[in-house]
Order: sequence, then C-alpha cells, then structure tokens
Amino acid sequence: MKAERARLARLKRLERIRDIARQNALAEAGKAEGTLAQLQGLVERTQRLSADYAARTDARDAHGLQQLRHFVAGLDRITTGTRADAEAARRIADAKAQEAAAAERRRAAVEERAEAQARLIARKVESATIPTAASAKRSGTGLE
Repeated sequence: MKAERARLARLKRLERIRDIARQNALAEAGKAEGTLAQLQGLVERTQRLSADYAARTDARDAHGLQQLRHFVAGLDRITTGTRADAEAARRIADAKAQEAAAAERRRAAVEERAEAQARLIARKVESATIPTAASAKRSGTGLE
C-alpha cells in the first residue's frame, strides 16, 4: 500500500509539472499569435500606403513622378519583406499551438493515470476495511 501511495504522489507531482509546462506552452503560443497579428496588420498597412501613393496623380514633373515611383517601389519591397515575416510568424504560431496541444495531452494522460491509481488505492482500502466471513475471528469456544 505504501508503494501505491508513493506512486500516486509521484503522479500528482508529475501532473503539476505537466500543467506548468502546458501553461508555458500556452503563453508562448499566445505571444506567437500576437506577433502574427501585428505583422498581418503591418502588411495591410504597408499595402494600403503603397496603393495610396501609387494612385497619386499630383506629380508636377517627371522628376516628381520618378521619386514617387521609387517611393512606391520601396514600400512594395517593405510589404514583401513583411509578408514573408508574417508567413514565418504563422508557421511559428502553428508550431507553438501544436506544442500547447501536445502539452495538454501529456498533462491529461498523467491526470488519468493518477486518477486510476487513486481508484486502485481506494479499492484496496475498501477491501481491507470490509471483513469477510472467512476471515472473521470466531469468538467463544469450540463447544458452542
């Protein structure tokens, strides 16, 4: 019985550790999702800026038009780079979400094992406290 109780205590400690790991994985996944959202917003903003500047028709001469086109091309390069960063952030966020799900599965598995161990201990305690007819101590003398 002592070994079963020690195993249950180990499983409970392991469950707490796995719960902490799950919480850390969820926090990391949240940070990755936040970074992804920021980058997606930046991509949209730079695309809008580029489109707005490309649509401008207020250039006074060829030099002004050339400067505007260079500026728009620079914004397009920034948009392309930011889009690539957003895709990388999406892959990282997906990986972090998978890690969080795996951490939850590991925690749940340990929780199930701990519950099974607790049920086993409860059955053993229950069976030890209920006397059976064969193990009941007889009282009196053999003459009765």
